[in-house]
This record gives sequence, structure tokens and C-alpha cells, in this order.
Amino acid sequence: MKRNQFSISLEKAWHYFSLTYDVVWNVIFILLIAALCLICFSIGAGAGYFAFLVKDMPVPSPDEMKKEIYHYGETSHMYFANGVYLGRFRSDLDREAVRLSDVSPHVVQAIIATEDEHFYEHHGVVPKAVIRAMFQELTNSPVKSGGSTLTQQLVKNQMLTNEVSFERKAKEMLLSLRLEKFFSKEDILEAYLNVVPFGRNSSGRNIAGIQAAAQGVFGVNAKELNLAQAAFLAGLPQNPFVYTPFAADGSVKSDLSPGLKRMKTVLYRMKRAGYISEKQYKEALSYDVAKHLAAPKPSPFEQYPFLTMEIERRAKEVLAETFAKRDGYKPEEVKRDPARFRRYLGEAEKALRQGGYRIYTTIDKKIYEQMQRIAARYPYYGNDNVYYTKDNKTGKTVAHRQPVEVGAMLIENKTGKIISFVGGRDYGREQLNHATQAHRSNGSTMKPLLVYAPAMEMGVIQPATIIPDLPLSIGSYAPKNADGKTHGLVTARYALQQSFNIPAVRTYMRIRSRHPIDYLHKMGITSVAKQEEANPALAIGGTHIGVTVEENVNAYATFANYGSFVDAYMIEKIVDKNGKIVYEHQSKPVPVFSPQTSYLMIDMMRDVLHGGTASSVPHYLKFSADWAGKTGTSQDNRDSWFVAVNPNVTFGVWIGYDRPAPLESRYKGLSYSRRTQLLWARLMNAAYDQNPKLIAPPERFLMPGGIVRRAYCAASGFSPSAACEKAGLVRYDLYNTKFAPQEGSGEEVMESRVVVIGGRRYMALETTPEEFVTREVIVNPKLLADWGINGEGQAGDASLVSTLKENGRPPAPPAARLAGGKLVWNRHNEPDVIGYRVYLVNETGERRLAAAVKADEAASFSPLQPGAAYCVTAVDIAGQESAPSNPVSLPSASPPNSGHQKSGEPSSPPPSGDVE
Repeated sequence: MKRNQFSISLEKAWHYFSLTYDVVWNVIFILLIAALCLICFSIGAGAGYFAFLVKDMPVPSPDEMKKEIYHYGETSHMYFANGVYLGRFRSDLDREAVRLSDVSPHVVQAIIATEDEHFYEHHGVVPKAVIRAMFQELTNSPVKSGGSTLTQQLVKNQMLTNEVSFERKAKEMLLSLRLEKFFSKEDILEAYLNVVPFGRNSSGRNIAGIQAAAQGVFGVNAKELNLAQAAFLAGLPQNPFVYTPFAADGSVKSDLSPGLKRMKTVLYRMKRAGYISEKQYKEALSYDVAKHLAAPKPSPFEQYPFLTMEIERRAKEVLAETFAKRDGYKPEEVKRDPARFRRYLGEAEKALRQGGYRIYTTIDKKIYEQMQRIAARYPYYGNDNVYYTKDNKTGKTVAHRQPVEVGAMLIENKTGKIISFVGGRDYGREQLNHATQAHRSNGSTMKPLLVYAPAMEMGVIQPATIIPDLPLSIGSYAPKNADGKTHGLVTARYALQQSFNIPAVRTYMRIRSRHPIDYLHKMGITSVAKQEEANPALAIGGTHIGVTVEENVNAYATFANYGSFVDAYMIEKIVDKNGKIVYEHQSKPVPVFSPQTSYLMIDMMRDVLHGGTASSVPHYLKFSADWAGKTGTSQDNRDSWFVAVNPNVTFGVWIGYDRPAPLESRYKGLSYSRRTQLLWARLMNAAYDQNPKLIAPPERFLMPGGIVRRAYCAASGFSPSAACEKAGLVRYDLYNTKFAPQEGSGEEVMESRVVVIGGRRYMALETTPEEFVTREVIVNPKLLADWGINGEGQAGDASLVSTLKENGRPPAPPAARLAGGKLVWNRHNEPDVIGYRVYLVNETGERRLAAAVKADEAASFSPLQPGAAYCVTAVDIAGQESAPSNPVSLPSASPPNSGHQKSGEPSSPPPSGDVE
């Protein structure tokens, strides 16, 4: 019974167990099915949502992906001549691309161990990491482990924005998978290392890419980084501006612990991943990072402000023209459309700041640096000028001080290369580049360019052509020479040597109708407008805008190139980051003058340095060369110039105030022109020290064919006549064979009777007494008519010979007296008096001629006979003689109280107006 009951109980228990098992199993099965359905639904929903997020995203081709991945801003670099490195182009971010093979293996290991330990295993995305990151995001977990691989980070930086959204994350994952399909791990890693930001460098500038980081933080290349340095840099990308050791001003932060702590983390992960040993780990931890940080390096702009700004300006312009040409536009078309030109300039600037270009220039580093040193230390500029302005807000008068500024440029003649320049004394005070951008009157340096060379090219003058340096008026304009004098008939050569203004203006007026300004434009001086041609003062630099130092110097190089203008340039070539030349300068010589005109101009300008206005220059130079040059001074001495050429180079210097004001006539014993010439010479001496072969070529300018040496008459410029030879006026000079001196009629010069009064010459009349006449050789008046002079000229000091009108009545008697044992009288106030006769008067009153004194001679006579009486008469140009003056006698040995007239006391007061 009991046994049966036990069996029944066992069966019942098994029944309940079986029933329970079936229920539980069914529940579990149902739950598994539900879970599987939920998972499938989630996967499907997730996949659907993922598909929804990326449905509108275009799938990029491999080439498109490559273009975007490798399209990162890279700093451009500048170079001096001959490939000497200058520095980085100014940019908000320093970055220099580098190949993976040129990166230290420690860097690669540190980056992988820290940022993506499964980099070589995954296919762009790590699902587990993505799910973990999504879960943390959905649950708002305080711990964020991140889910991005290096591939994803690269995609985010180069192909997407930094937007935080599921859509951006979905696109990032899809693009990462696609990127891994077409690119190798090495390609991805190389791109990542060139993109990632690293904070700041030792100069305080932002840096990105491992090469810029290695140089900017430790002063080494990426390939040279040791383990500790690599670990330190690999830790920076997580939070660059927290971990960077440098502040915004380039100074080292007082607390480096955040970066050092991050470095320890990187080293630990490298050891855990098996990249380094325990020994390497400990050695790296003991590395003194602070001790090995890079020293601050001044930027190219800080070292060479004028130069870097000029390179940037010119590089933008040439690259803008290159881009315009790419689009089918000619440079002149672009410049005629300001809006289009600005657009291309903007494109060029962006390309230069981010495109990794290499900009090669013509500037000689050593010469440039020495010129800056000389210009900065030159002690003879002169005192500051003080000017006053009214403050519009306060109404008060404000005083301003301005120093004498300087601009200079050195150009290689044959190529047009700008070897060096001086942009100013202090960029911090004044940013205007006085060598390339400041327009000023070029004074007398305009004469060879606009007047003498064009006139010789036209055949109007030659070096020995006689030009009247006589008073000139053109309407209200009356040019004056610097010395305030006129010098009669002078040759073009002498007028240039002494820088006389009047002959230059006379010559310009003879050729003005033939448009000599066209020659300026051919030589690159476009700032002088065609409308200015009517201004006669243009001949001596009287322009509305002025010219730059570069324009002036470049134009003078035309003479050295035997008449061909070669445009000056500074940008030699621009190369992109792939090594492709995108721009290279090509010189295009422009014919301006014949070789004969150019050589004659050179020969005339040689005299400027030898006996002319720049005769001090050879004494200032420490070397000799075949120099030819020209000085220049603008109105009121506001600008001072000296430009000179030799067979290799042309160099010019300008000094003046930014706000035009007269330069001091003398400073420390030197005139303003001497100060300019001394500065020119010191700059040239400095350049010579660096490159003597360039600056002081041993050869001279070679005389081309078509030039002859011929005799001419110094009074006329024609071939010497017999009269000219008799007068000793034969001279020799060089001529263009086409314009050799002509045979005259023999009447170009003639002997004539003249009288001289007050330094001026007048034609004598037939009745003029011979004793007051001087016989001189004069120029036939017909020859002067070509120069617009109605009168007669003569040689010697070549003053004007005029006609003197006599007043039709005899002169009034002069007043005589004794002075110092001499008979003296006052010069007559009547203009037609040409001289005086001195008579000895005997006791009966009879007069005997003792002397004839010309009006231009001293008004005195000696020696006198004691006791004898003398009187003086005045004679006019018609020969009429005045009544005798009061008698004057030298006292004899008679007693002092004899009652005779006192010595020197006139018998009556002198007539009014006779006192000098």
C-alpha cells in the first residue's frame, strides 16, 4: 500500500515537473523568439534608420575621396635667390605635408596605441566600439570612451563637418568603410598625420600635421623624433590647446603637467601594446621635455617685414594672372575689370595661404640683409621734420614728428632681377614700401629719360649740341637753375653734367610735339599720364603723381641694356606642393632707344660722376666700376635722388619726408645731395662686400657701331669754320653717325664790337668810341632762333648780347673825390653810359686824356701826380661825353693852412642818384 502510494506520488511529481519544464521551456522559447524578433527588428530598424540617414548622401568615387582626403591646407614657403630658404608664408595655421616614410616609427606606434589600437585589424569601423559609444550617448553616461577609428577621424576632418548628430555619424561610418576599401592603411595613416592639429608652436602660431608639430615643438623633423618626443606629440591631438606647452605669445606655459600626464598615458599604452619594453618605458618617462622644447623663432614677417609683404603682394598678383589665364582671360582684360581682378586676387591669396606652394624670389639674402643694416644705421639722414594738424574732435593743434625716409633698389640689368631693395627705415612706424609703392617727383633724374635720350633718338640734339642757358619764360612758368644763374651757351653734355634746368626745359619744348612721354611709358613709368605732356616742368620731374624708386631705377637700366627695357621682377617661379611649376617669369625686352642713343646717354652720365653733380661718389666707393648716373632734386628740395648704372647692375636711392617737406640744406657738414650720394655709396659698398663680381664688373660699356668722334665749334655746334678755329673754339665729342655735326655756312660765328655794362653785353654803335669796345666772337643770331631766342649770343661766358638804347642827351657829369690816394667816382645812374674818361687838367684849364675806364671796370684811377688836378667825364654808347666833374688833386707839400681846398673835398655836392 505504502509502496503504491510512493509510486503514485513519484508519478505525480514527475508529471508536475514535466508540466513545469514544458511551461518554462515554452516561455523561454517564446522569449528567445521574441528577443530574436526584437533584435531582428532593432537591426532592421537600425539598418533602416541608418539607410534613412544616408539615403541622400552621394557616394563619392575613389578619385573624389582621394581629392578630399588629401585636400588639407598646407603652408606655403618663400625662398631667397638660389633656393635659400626664407620662411613660411604668413598664415593662420602652419602645416607642412610629410610622407609616412619620413615620420619616426615611434610616432606611428604612439598614435595607433593611443587613438586606435585595432587600426590594422578593422575595416574602418569597430562595431563594438560604435555600440558602446551609442549606448553611452543614449544613457547620457558620464564616461565617454569614444567610438571613432583613425579612419573615422580622418573622414570627419576632411569630408564632413564637426556637427554632432546621428546623421553625421552614419555618414562618417559609411565613408570610413568605403575609404578602407580603396585606400591602404599607410595612405590613411599618412593623411591623418598631416591633418591632425597639435596646438601651438614656440612662436605661438597654430600648427597642424606631424612635421609642423615636430619642428614647432621640439625643433626637429618628424623623422628625428625620439620615443619621448613622439609620445608627447601623440598625446596632443586629444586636446591640443590644453596639452600644448606653449602659450599664444610663444612663451612656455608655467604648468606643463597636463601634457606630461598625457604623455605618460601614451607611453603606458605603447608598452601594453608591446611596442616598447619596460626599459624604454622608464627611460622615456625620465626624459626632460621642458629642456628640449624648441626656442622661439621669429617669423619671416618679423625678420623681413618689407620683404615678406612685397613677396606676398607680387605673388598674389602673378598667381591671380595665372588663374585668369587658366580661365581664358588676358592680364590686361582682368585688370580692366576691378571686380574680376579682386576675385582672382582672393583666389590667389587663399591658394598661397593654404596650398603649400613654394615661392622662389630673386632677392640675394646676404646683400639684402646688409643693405637693411646700412640703412638702419646711417647717421646722415637729417633731423626729423615737425608738422602740425588740427584735431577734428578737440579742435587743438597737434604736432607730429616725421623722420627722413629712404627707398632704394638694386636691379640686374640684363634679366630685370630685383637683387635687393630698402623699403624704409622702420616698418613698425611706416608700412609704406618706399622702394616699390611710394610715388615721388624724380627731379632731374627725369632729364635723361624724358628729354635728352628721346631728343637724341629723334636727331634733335647730340652730346655737343649747343643749348642756350639763358632766361626763359613759358607763359607764367619761368624755370630757374639750382644756382639761380644762367650760363650762356652750353653743350647738352655740360648741361646734364651740371644739371642745369633751363637747357632741359628748352630741349623738351623742341620735342614735346613728338610725344617723348611715349618713351617713359615704354620704360614702365605708367604713373605719368599722357595729359601731363603739356606741362613744361615735366622735363625736370614736375609730375602730378610722381614715380616709384623701382620705376625710376628700372627705366635707367634701359640705357645699360643698349636701349631695351627689361621689366623688373621679384618672383622667379611658383611651384605647387606636387612639384609642378604653376608660374615662371619670362622676360620680354621692349625696344625703346637705339644702341647708339643709349651709349651716348651713358657717356654723358659718366661725366656726372666726374666733374659733375655726383663727383663725390667715386671717392665714397671702395671699388671702381664704369658707373654712369644722374642726381635729382625736386621742387623746394623735397626729394633727393641718385641713380647710377654699370654694365651689370642699376642702383638708385631716394630720401625725403613722407609728408613732403624741404630737406635740410646741410646736416653734419653735408648737403642733402651729398647725404644721398654717401648713402648710395655705402649701400653699394655693402653689396660689393657680398658679391664683388656682380657689383663691380671689370668690363666697361662697349661702344656700339655707328658712333664717331668729331670736331665741332663750341659756339655753334656745327663743324668748325675758319672763324671758329681762329677764335680757338674747336672742341671734340661723340656723335651718332646719322647725326654728325653739319657743315655750316661759315657765318655761324662772327667777330663783333660789344660793350659790357653790369656784366651784360650790348652791341656797339658805329659812333661808339673804340676805347670802350671789346671785340668778341659771337653766335649768329639766326642760330638762336631755333631755340626761341630773339637776340644775339656770344661765346666766352655766353651771356646774352642785346641792343642798348641811348637816351639822346649827353650824360650828367660824374662826381669825383680822393680815396686812399686814388681818384674815385660813383658809377653813373644813366643806363646808356658805357665808360669814363679821366683827364689831367693843367694850370690853364686845358685837359689831357689820362685814361679810359670801361663801365664794367673799377671806377677809379691811379697813380696820381702830386699837385696835379684831375677830372672825370661820362661817355654814352653814342659817343656823347658829359661835362667834366669837379677837379680833384693830390695835395703837394704846401702848408696845411694855405687856404687851398682840402684833399678829397668836392667843390659841390654830388648829383642825386649817383651814390652807389
